[in-house]
Parts: sequence; structure tokens; C-alpha cells
Amino acid sequence: MSNSHSGTPQPLSARRAGALTGTVTLPGDKSISHRAMIFGLLSIGETMVTGLLEGDDVLRTADACRALCAQVDRLGEGHWRVRGVGIGGLRSPKKVLDFGNAGTGSRLMMGVVGAHDITATFDGDASLRKRPMRRILDPLVQMGVTVVAQAEGGRCPITLKGTPDPLPITYQTPVASAQIKSAILLAGLNSPGRTTIIEAEASRDHTEKMLRYFGADVTVTHEGHDGRRIVLQGRPELKTRPIIVPGDPSSAAFPMVAALIVPGSDVTIIGVMMNPLRTGLLTTLREMGADITEINRRIEGGEDVADLRVRYSSLKGVDVPAARAPSMIDEYPVLAVAAAFAKGETRMRGLQELRVKESDRLQAVADGLAEAGVRHAIDGDDLIVTGGAGDVRGGGMVATHLDHRIAMSFLVMGMASDKPMNVDDERMIATSFPAFTRLMRDLGAQFA
Repeated sequence: MSNSHSGTPQPLSARRAGALTGTVTLPGDKSISHRAMIFGLLSIGETMVTGLLEGDDVLRTADACRALCAQVDRLGEGHWRVRGVGIGGLRSPKKVLDFGNAGTGSRLMMGVVGAHDITATFDGDASLRKRPMRRILDPLVQMGVTVVAQAEGGRCPITLKGTPDPLPITYQTPVASAQIKSAILLAGLNSPGRTTIIEAEASRDHTEKMLRYFGADVTVTHEGHDGRRIVLQGRPELKTRPIIVPGDPSSAAFPMVAALIVPGSDVTIIGVMMNPLRTGLLTTLREMGADITEINRRIEGGEDVADLRVRYSSLKGVDVPAARAPSMIDEYPVLAVAAAFAKGETRMRGLQELRVKESDRLQAVADGLAEAGVRHAIDGDDLIVTGGAGDVRGGGMVATHLDHRIAMSFLVMGMASDKPMNVDDERMIATSFPAFTRLMRDLGAQFA
């Protein structure tokens, strides 16, 4: 497999052009693509997947499924078949599971491996090696998993020895994290009892929906003001089901914000997932005055989906509550770009999770805003952006820190700023949105 982070950095520049117009179809949702591969592995028989995101992150998860004895075949663009071995059927991989930049894939697969009598080593690129894994390892150890080896601070490379009989636990997650929750649920699949997870704030619920879709017994009830209690009955027989992967709302964020800030733009985005735990950005942009219309709302693969028509809008600053962060945690970099073009101050509250993403995203966004001449401040875990009512100087070189969302966000800024915006490396965009530059060029963006 090619590594999107090896070799020579490839800078890219985006400059102001005319209005963005047209219709685009998004790549499949990354979160669901990872889970489609994993649920295919854990089912017996054939799982057919349509619309899979063929980015580097998901392909690493596909490779890991092969290493754990599933047969994974690409039948055509976005069309894949997984022949699984079932819960309890995994075998120790012969090689290190190299997840590249894939935080989701690596963390979810730790839960899968932990529930089997096998040993596996997890590793990745320089960015993944910096990301905290202790929050995943702690509950898995409670379930009986042994951490054989780990880098300092519970980071990759990590070697786990799983257990064939994971203990059923009740676990309160320390932060709203679908990755922690999903790792525990995936380990709980092979537990002889009930696994219970309590969240103070609800995180994205794709794993629960897919568990139910594949025939597992999962109950979800409200807990406190914003929380949830998830209970999984262990050792179900998962039944293979076809999966249609909806369009990724995190990828939709880039053409959506671009259309809002480039004068005269009118863009339609086809098949965007509308799961309410993923639509925080849409809610926020509408509060800012965005002209976004939902068309043809429907259900695909167990998820709500709609087409979105987005037109250039005069945006105004808003206060974004911390409680909204779990539903838009990956979209804050591009929201900061929208805020730069809005009138007045936008305050994004409670962004501590951004400090442990592919990069310290909070600092990386602030540094990029500084390169563009945008007034901003970090106040504790809040980011404050003072917009120029459509006037952004631009002209800077943004350090991406191997972070695809930083790269794409500031390229979007360059489409509407006075001077072009430059990013120091575009290669890692392939981890989540390989067609980004082609898709944006089709709408009228100018890259060099």
C-alpha cells in the first residue's frame, strides 16, 4: 500500500476564482466505511458494501481485516465484498497492523482484537504515534486484555494480547468519544454477558446502529441531560447485510463552506448523511445565516440522508456551545474559515478534543488564521474568530502537520481570500477525501 505521508511534501495553492456552481457526489462516510469492513470481518458469510470511501485510512482497515483472516475484495469503484470469519474466528496476524494515519481504524480494531485469544501489534505513521491510546486501553484492560508492549504514554506501537472471554463491564466514558465507546462495544461482542457504556454527552452512534442492523441486541436509553446508556448483549450471531455508505458530512463541510463564502456560488451536494449526531456544523452555519436547503430526504443503509443545495450567504458571528462539539468535532477547522468571512465574532467553546486529533488542531487552526491575517484568539479551550464580513487578506503558507482537515480548510479559504492561500503539503488529503481537488475543480476552484 502506498503511504500518503512518505516522500517529498507537495505544496498546493488555492486562489480566488469565479462563483462555484454545479452538483457533486461526496465520497462515502469514513466512520461508516471503517465499520463496514469490521462488521464484515465479524460476520460469517458475505457482506456487500456500496459507496465505500477508498481513502488511505479505510484501506488500512481493509488490510487489517485481511490480516485477521477475512477475505476482502474490491469489485469496482466503491464496491467491495467482505467474507468474514465471525466473532471468535480471528487468528493472530503474521505482521504488524499498520494503520497509517487512521485513528478510528486502529482504535476500533483494538476492541476487536481484545475480544479474541490472539496477539497483535498496532502501529502507524508519525501522526498516529502521537495520539493518545490510553483512553482505549484502560477499559479493554478491565475486560481482561493484556497490554504486552506500548510506547511512552500508552501510544503506538502497541502490542495487545486478547482474551477469549472478555469480562462484561459497566464503563463511563471520560470524554464524549465514539471511538472509546465503539472499541468497548466491539470487545463486548464476544463477552458472555452484558456490556454497558454510560456517556455524559452523546457521541456519534454509528456503531450502535450497525450492531442493530446486523442483528445484535443493543438498547439505548437517555442518561442525565445529554447522555446515553448503551447496553449490548454479548455473543450474538451477526447476520450479514448489504451496506450502502452515505456521503460523509465531514467531507461535505468543504464544498458547503466554499459555496457559502465565494460570491455567486450555488452548489448541490448529493447524498449527505443527516444523522443528528453528525450535523452540528449544519446547525451552526444556519445560525450564522447560511442558505442551505435540504432536498429528497431519505433512508439509506439505516442512516438519514439528504441532498443539500448551498448558496452564497452573508454570514454573521455566533456563539457555538461546547455541548455541540461531539456532533461536529472534525468540522471546527473549516468552521473557523467560515467565521473568518462572517461579520463579527464567532466563539467556539470547549475544543479540548481538538488538541489530540491528527495534530494539535486548535493550535494549527490558530496558526493558519494568523497566516491569513484573520483576527483570532485562544481563550482556554475556546477559539474566538473575528470575521472581516467577507474580506480576508490571505496570502500565507499554512503548516498542515500531516492533518488532512487543516489542508482542506485553508485551501477552501484561498478560494475567497484576497490573496491565494498555500498549504505546505496536500498528500495526506488522500486519507479521507482522495477526490477533493478534482471535485472542487469541477465546481470552479482554482488550484496551483
